[in-house]
Amino acid sequence: MAEGTRIAAQAASTTATTATACAALLAQVGQEVHVSDWLLVTQQRVDAFAEATGDHQWIHVDPARASRESPYGGPIAHGYLTLSLHILLRGLVSAERPYAPGVVGIVNYGLDKLRFPNAVRVGARIRGRFVLLGATVVAPNVLQVSERYTVEIEGESKPGCVAESIFRLIFAAS
Repeated sequence: MAEGTRIAAQAASTTATTATACAALLAQVGQEVHVSDWLLVTQQRVDAFAEATGDHQWIHVDPARASRESPYGGPIAHGYLTLSLHILLRGLVSAERPYAPGVVGIVNYGLDKLRFPNAVRVGARIRGRFVLLGATVVAPNVLQVSERYTVEIEGESKPGCVAESIFRLIFAAS
């Protein structure tokens, strides 16, 4: 088989795999597609995030002062920490549970709407709830997916974060 013919055959095969995955996902648009396990938000996690980002604001990293002066009665997680837990809570990088058959990589493409309607207090348990908003083929082996990510706080009526995340699924070339 000539090299050009082999490459064309691979592209057609990859496109079929991607199209099949897209059709399966489109059937789930508007549905909740994942609910994570509960995750305890610890002071250690908040402190590690503060160290990584340089955001050492007292409301996050000084439990004594936050207990005295914060309207929340203690330290709270950074909003962007809550957002960044998306990957963990969604299980997007789990080799044991790929997002769709044939996916070999996932790339964060960005966010649309993002809000932090409620503070996540240190010591709270949170979980992610994910609703599929859409899926589009953007290249022969790439699918763009959007989901609404809602961070539920145990015992609270308002979520800690609501975001529309966009990521790209990369499928194996045949």
